[in-house]
This record gives sequence, C-alpha cells and structure tokens, in this order.
Amino acid sequence: MPRNQCVLISGASIAGPALAYWLQRYGFDVTVVEQAGAVRSGGQAVDFKGATHHTVLERMGILDAVRAARVPAGGDGVIVDAHGRKVATMPAAFSSGDIEIARGDLARILYERTAASVDYLFSDTILTLAEHAHGIDVTFAHAAPRTFDLVVGADGIHSNVRARAFGPATGYVQHLGYYYALASLPGDACRADQMYNEPGRMAATGSPGAPSFFVFASTPLDYARDDIDRQKQLLADAYRGAGWHVPALMEEMPHAQGFYMDAISRVTLDRYAQGRVVLLGDAAYGNALGGFGTGLGIVGAYVLAGELHRARGDYHVAFAAYQATFQKYAQVSQKVNAGKLLAPTTRLGLYARNRLFSVAPLFSGLMRLMDHFATDIVLEDYVGNA
Repeated sequence: MPRNQCVLISGASIAGPALAYWLQRYGFDVTVVEQAGAVRSGGQAVDFKGATHHTVLERMGILDAVRAARVPAGGDGVIVDAHGRKVATMPAAFSSGDIEIARGDLARILYERTAASVDYLFSDTILTLAEHAHGIDVTFAHAAPRTFDLVVGADGIHSNVRARAFGPATGYVQHLGYYYALASLPGDACRADQMYNEPGRMAATGSPGAPSFFVFASTPLDYARDDIDRQKQLLADAYRGAGWHVPALMEEMPHAQGFYMDAISRVTLDRYAQGRVVLLGDAAYGNALGGFGTGLGIVGAYVLAGELHRARGDYHVAFAAYQATFQKYAQVSQKVNAGKLLAPTTRLGLYARNRLFSVAPLFSGLMRLMDHFATDIVLEDYVGNA
C-alpha cells in the first residue's frame, strides 16, 4: 500500500480523470471534485498525435474506445474573402491529429473507467486548503471538510487550486493578445466549412451542425467569466463593421444555445508543486488553442501517477521526478500563440499565413516540428513495474 495514498483531484475534464485512473490502479484512494453538475458533454474536438499519445492510451486500455468514438476526418478548410471567394486552403492535417474525438466523449470514456472506484463530488468546489505536517485540510462549498494526503490541481488555466496554493493568476497566466469564442448558432446546421479573416479578426463556420468559431485581437477585457450576456456583447463589439457573413452571425448570437469565450493565454510556472499540492495539465502548462493541451494532460497524468507509484507515495521524490521528466516535454506550451496564426493583425501577416499553408515544403516542415513536439519524451514503463 502506498504512503500518502489519499488524494484529492480538482477537475473532472480530461487530465483529472486520467490521473484518477492511474492512481486507483496503483492502489491510491482517490476523490475528484468538479464544479459542474456532471461530466461535461460536447465541446471542441481534441486530438492525439504520434506514438507517445497512442502508447499512453493503449496502456490505459482506452485506445480502441477512443478510436470508436472519433469524429469523422474533415477535409481541408477553405479560407475565403468578403465575397466568399476562395483565397487559400488550410490543410486538414494542420487542424487535426491522428485521432480526433469530441472532448465530451473523451471525458465520458475516462469517467466510465473510473466511476466505480473513484469518489466523484460534482456540483462542488474547494474553498480552502490548509497544509500541515500530516496532510491538507480541505473545505468545500457543499461537502463536509476532509483531510487528504495530497491535492492535485487539474482544473484548467483558471485553476482554483493554483490560486490557493501558488497565488493569484497574474503571476502565472499571460494574456497573449487574443480572445476566442465558440457559439452554436441557429443557422450552423446549413453552413459550409469556411474561414474568413480581416486583420486581427477571424470568423469560421464549421461543417453542418458544428459551432461557429471566432478569434480576435484585444487587450485584456473586463468581464465575469459566468456573465455570458456581457461576453456576447463584447464579441459583437469586436466584430462591428466586419464583412462576409459576420453581421448575420452576430444577429444570431443572442440565440446561441452553446457559448464559450475566453482569452488565449499561456501558463508559465517554474515549478509544478508547492508542498503537498501539485498541478497537472492546463493548470500547470496550459496554452489555449495550442493544439497540445489534451495530449499534455493525458501524458502528464501517466507520468505523475507513475512517479507517485514508483516512489510509493513519497511526494517529495515523486513531484521532483515528475517535474524533471515532464518540463522539457511541456515546453511546447511556451512556443505557441494560436491567435497569431488564426488572426494575424496585418494584411501582410495574413498573406504570409496563407502562403505557409499553400507552399508544400513550408507546411511539411511545420508538421514535422509539431510531430516532434508530440513525441519528445521517453516514457517509463511504470505499468510493467506495477
């Protein structure tokens, strides 16, 4: 039986349940707390690429389930001008990996593999953390207070755990000069897969039924993260005067059934652990729309759990090994600003972006670099030593 076996994980999206899977397999007692009332369904498609991602999914025993739930491979994206004329093509290989799956479907698969052996606390959140020599006293918004040996923040770029253990987000989260929004609009069911740009603004419609997608340049905006009406107004303000189908999309925005808006931000930490608290996934090395977040979360969960298992719960040893093993691999999150690629702020930038997609050697070089980032880690066989 491992020492420090009672673990609380904050966040039930992807990285949290993936870590819960491994920890319960290694004999730890795991609780997951999640602010939402259930596993979130739907969401963007996320992708896995390369041997590293496939190896972890296979060792988890979920590779076949992920493949079965994959979304159909899309074609190349068409970039159009204000009159709907094609000006460039975004190759399908750029926006997808070897396997694409809806975030909600992946979350469901992970939850189903852990629900019987992990205690999930939905509709709840951590209020306080008080570390002492023998553990961490935790209070919740609803559940009774409990003491845990270790606490893991797997609760995203806006991590509650990171704020309580490491300090305010201003010290760790950098705004990269852009915002993005996803909206399920009434007319999406009959729209084509097209993308339109003006300097500093991008609007895209997906395949029929897929949400519309927006990226725009902006300094930090003032809004509450749960104030959807305010966010919709800010989006409309950002696209005022835009061409193409944008005015029609904005007219439908008040009737959006699904809406999400956030800054494109990067998390930068020089350490992943503070005492008995450790961070995982976007909370530690997030980069919105960077294309590697899900893979980093899945692989990070494998490494963190494996090091805790190998150290038999000695968190000092395990957390140091997790950082040493993973920090170089996670550096890809420091190299990407998706906003600059999706919504360049000048016409010259837009021309250069379109050329990147259309010149085969340039695009092939970019894809080789992305493949290298996805596989640039040596995976220990923690499972074979279990």
